[in-house]
Amino acid sequence: MQRTRVLTGITTTGTPHLGNYAGALRPAIEASQREDVDAFFFLADYHALIKCDDPTRVARSRLEIAATWLAAGLDYDRVTFYRQSDIPEIPELSWILTCMTPKGLMNRAHAYKASVDQNVAKNTEPDDGITMGLYSYPILMAADILMFNANIVPVGKDQVQHLEMARDIAQRFNHHYGHGREYFVLPDVQVDEDVATLPGLDGRKMSKSYGNTIPLFEGGRKELKAAIARIQTDSKLPGEPKETEGSHLFSLYKAFATTEQTQAFKQALEEGLAWGQAKEELFTLLDGLLSPMRERYESLMAKPQEIEDILQVGASKARQYAAPFIKEIREAVGLRNTAITVSANKETSKKAKSARFVSFRDSDGKFMFRLLAANGQEILLSKAFANPKEAGISSKAIVNIDMTHDIQVRADEGFDVLLNGEVIASSVNATNPESRIHVLALLEESLNQLKAE
Repeated sequence: MQRTRVLTGITTTGTPHLGNYAGALRPAIEASQREDVDAFFFLADYHALIKCDDPTRVARSRLEIAATWLAAGLDYDRVTFYRQSDIPEIPELSWILTCMTPKGLMNRAHAYKASVDQNVAKNTEPDDGITMGLYSYPILMAADILMFNANIVPVGKDQVQHLEMARDIAQRFNHHYGHGREYFVLPDVQVDEDVATLPGLDGRKMSKSYGNTIPLFEGGRKELKAAIARIQTDSKLPGEPKETEGSHLFSLYKAFATTEQTQAFKQALEEGLAWGQAKEELFTLLDGLLSPMRERYESLMAKPQEIEDILQVGASKARQYAAPFIKEIREAVGLRNTAITVSANKETSKKAKSARFVSFRDSDGKFMFRLLAANGQEILLSKAFANPKEAGISSKAIVNIDMTHDIQVRADEGFDVLLNGEVIASSVNATNPESRIHVLALLEESLNQLKAE
């Protein structure tokens, strides 16, 4: 059976809460138990340095998150469970990828653009306080994914752009260094719309940034009960029917109860169950679920060496794949053993590069593509398409355009490519008649290359 490699990482900057468990840990662990899944789980502690400069917090978070994964039922014998910082091949790959990633691609990263916008709004320098770690974050994330050639990466909607960037970087590397070999698998993003997004104490999404979380293990039963007591409810008195639609408390109960328990709880609320008693029932449900995990968590936290031993086994397992693979990548980019003959290098250099299309998503999430010449020069930039299928059809159609009838010169001396009379792509760097002639010649040469492939 061919197994699908699924990779999941969590940044070590905080302590997991109930929302993290329902939205990320529980579904990931359940997926890892499938026979057709080859699961990789890692602690993204290099990423933590971008967001947090408190070494004590980072160190504590690494321990807490590892203990939480294990306490929640992660079978470390079945999966590959490791710390990012224990795999030296990852930062090495990140640097190699950095050396061929266009700065313009990083300029479009949402996190960087948001930081620049905040600075502009405050009338400060656009890059004030922005580190190269934040700026290059998507490349390190790409290295995490491409190092192990993950097929699927489950992410939240805010991370989709980073997956698209990882695909773009992988395509560039495969084209430039592959010579017919695809070193990197192009990862597919998985955004599960059905994953539980728990409401917090105030009804907004449960998040530490809102200060509305329910602890998972931290503080034990006492803190769990205290947090549940702070859940906001309406003012209906005991005996009055309660609306379950829109009730934060009911939503929390439903996320962890069986169908039968949920139906009984719903009926009790509609028949006038007091909110205080409802909170007691939610506490009983959650405490019954979390108590065994909490005991395992506390045992692990008391024996950090046990966690360390598990992570070192995971690192060894991960490096069995990473070490030989980075050796191949090093050789591909020319960092070879000096014993390799000069004649072999000459033979490799003779292999011609070709034009290529590179697909990506714009800031609005729409699909676009570029046409790059064999020398890497960008020739065309497409319009934005609603879905990847339309973009793919259009890029294939460009290969067979009629250079006489399907090119329309604009007043600014650039030109558009037409398909059935509609503009589907426009020239890049054609600003006068001379440059337009040059770009058109590159376009014709590139299309001929693509037709011959």
